[in-house]
Amino acid sequence: MKTMKLLAAMILGSTSAAYAASNAQSDGAGILTYLFIGFFALIIVSQLVPAVILFVGMVKGLLSGTKKVTVKSR
Repeated sequence: MKTMKLLAAMILGSTSAAYAASNAQSDGAGILTYLFIGFFALIIVSQLVPAVILFVGMVKGLLSGTKKVTVKSR
């Protein structure tokens, strides 16, 4: 019987801590966090522009036919 009371006390003790933590609210991210994330997003976007230009040039080079140039000797 003593173990049942101890078990009930342990279960009730553990659930009260869970109920206490469920109402915790965070203040959210500040302006510096958004500036930090935005700075790295700007770096990624600025590196995508030359990559897209290079990719378009590569596709144009693959799709265009090669011209054969013949030199006439005199």
